[in-house]
Amino acid sequence: MRGMSGVMRQRGGWTPRTRWTSGVALRSCALLLTLLLAGCAGDRPVFLPPEPPRRPAQLADSAAQREHQRLLATFGGEYRAPAVRRIVDETVARLASVTGSGSLYEVTLLNSPVVNAFALPTGRLYLTRGLLALANDRAELAAVVAHEIAHVQARHAVERAELQQRSELVSRVVAQVLEDPAAGALVQARSKVNIASFSRQQELEADLIAVRAIAAAGFDPYGASRFLASLGRTTNHRAMLMGERPGSRGLDILSSHPSTNERIQLTLASARQIAAPGLGLRDRDGWLAALEGLSFGDDPKDGTVRGRRYINPGLGLSFTAPEGLTLESTPDAVLGVGGNGSRAMRFDSVQIDNNQSLESYVGAGWIEGVTPGPVERTTVNGLPAALTSGRGTDWTFRLAAIQSDQRTYRFIFAAKGADSDIDRSFRAAVASFRKLTPGEMAGIRPLRLRTVVASSADTVASLAARMASDDKALDQFLILNGLDRNTALMPGQRYKLIVE
Repeated sequence: MRGMSGVMRQRGGWTPRTRWTSGVALRSCALLLTLLLAGCAGDRPVFLPPEPPRRPAQLADSAAQREHQRLLATFGGEYRAPAVRRIVDETVARLASVTGSGSLYEVTLLNSPVVNAFALPTGRLYLTRGLLALANDRAELAAVVAHEIAHVQARHAVERAELQQRSELVSRVVAQVLEDPAAGALVQARSKVNIASFSRQQELEADLIAVRAIAAAGFDPYGASRFLASLGRTTNHRAMLMGERPGSRGLDILSSHPSTNERIQLTLASARQIAAPGLGLRDRDGWLAALEGLSFGDDPKDGTVRGRRYINPGLGLSFTAPEGLTLESTPDAVLGVGGNGSRAMRFDSVQIDNNQSLESYVGAGWIEGVTPGPVERTTVNGLPAALTSGRGTDWTFRLAAIQSDQRTYRFIFAAKGADSDIDRSFRAAVASFRKLTPGEMAGIRPLRLRTVVASSADTVASLAARMASDDKALDQFLILNGLDRNTALMPGQRYKLIVE
């Protein structure tokens, strides 16, 4: 939640969700919905307008530069990591030499914890530091880069845009010629299914191209399936934390990406056709050495989650969420989900009229269909505050507004049904809201990656216990290192840890 810059300026701006929806309530991808670009490695798609491929020297074009700057602003800016940069550039050069693309591609590393990679039709590639942290060797990195290069070379973004434009035109013509809006809407609905199927096929095509490309460049062709397996683990882990069923795909027929399992099986079969396991460059040690010291997770200056505690040194504030809620910081808000989706929390800031009191603001109602109850005027650690409650058809709500430094901060709690514990949990979280001392703000440091060599006495549990993490440290250790729960460590091999 970058300085609460994306404050909500309207009442009724939040509707409770029992599902964790990508690109809407999480990361602020709304800024990019006018663009056409497919984010492939992660589960949050963003879009950029189609343009013919250009070489880096041509990126001075004002439109391309605007899109580049918009991406930097949305994904935390450019991330500087010289050792990683060197390996990424070498990897791109090797792939470019076998794909016949010369020096077309230029890579930007993004300061975002989100696991994602994407490419502009111009040939500029983007990798987040969250994705870099998840990769365990150069072959996995090469697989991601080759996948994005495949999208550019196959003009996938351009083709999707053209197909969508044609479908919209057809639906308008049907509606106008037949004077039947319902018929036009039906055509458009069918076109969306076709576009989704088309996009899924493009992803699978890019995967196959990537496996062949990394093998031709001398990398281990099994790197693609290994990275996809790690991606699947982190997606399922996040789903469980957010109250979703692992592997849940929602409206799968309209999903623009094939399932991770489908992609793993496809890339694994493709690699087996090329070579037996163990052949090709992996360079695990060299890649892990480059990752040493890489920032991990949220950038503290934008606000960070540490267990159940949210800390924002930029705004100088902190609060602690109730037990059972898993928090995630986004550019616009801090979101929490618990109880298998039966509880939700949002913390954000708004701007209210200087002439409006906290009581009138809270009592005016924020959520459609919910009538607020009596308003309670109080103070929270010396700060003026107002609290109220409400009841919807299926959800019970608690609302709070706290005034601090010309900002109004909001807590919104929601529980499905008549949750008798919601008031206690809500009041405890609100009471924990406080201003940080200068010493506390100065002492907040980003989490970083550190690699350690396993000894014969080390186990998965013993190394996980060294992680600067919450009670999910074991799961995080396994995901970060691409390990299954029953995997034994290899003495003498390096493994990644999250440390302060």
